[in-house]
Amino acid sequence: MAVENKETIDKRREEIMDACEKLYETMGFQSINIKVISTETSFSRPSIYNYFQTKEEIFLGLLTREYMKWNEDLKNIIGRNSDMDKDSLAQAIAKSMEERKTLLKISAMNLYEIEENSREELLVDYKRTFKNSIELFDECLKKHLKVSNQKSEQIRYAFFPYMYGIYPYSYPTDKQISAMDEVKLSHMDTTIYEMTYQFLKLIL
Repeated sequence: MAVENKETIDKRREEIMDACEKLYETMGFQSINIKVISTETSFSRPSIYNYFQTKEEIFLGLLTREYMKWNEDLKNIIGRNSDMDKDSLAQAIAKSMEERKTLLKISAMNLYEIEENSREELLVDYKRTFKNSIELFDECLKKHLKVSNQKSEQIRYAFFPYMYGIYPYSYPTDKQISAMDEVKLSHMDTTIYEMTYQFLKLIL
């Protein structure tokens, strides 16, 4: 078999991750496996193992890609010429989060299991990208709001754990809504943007 170059490998990994993301829109994590993913690609199931050893590695690759996309949004916010006030910055970051539904869903629902069942070198790649996200988030705060290192750290330690709850609150299942209604537990329709924006307004 011919040795594939990096460009070909990356392209095929992207196709596999695209298929996984498409399935994840309508299927639960437990229902998705490599066989199912193969039906959405031009690869057989054995061929996928040339690029990912487990389905968790596919999800980890997808999550890494999502953070890379978010990092580009954060760089754009940093690159804005004029300083932004707290409200404008909250809006800009909320808008960037609105585009990252898959990132929020994976982080909220399956992150621990995905990390546990992926090779360490892939996990390191993900953590490196995540670290970049943290640094860019801090840079947004420091450039536009002139906050101290201590204040930036406090905001970050509030916001990043909060991120993991955004998806479940924005997309409750019918069963969850029915159960809340049954016990008369108040809940409201909300969006990723609104949850992010309202929280950032409180902590910035």
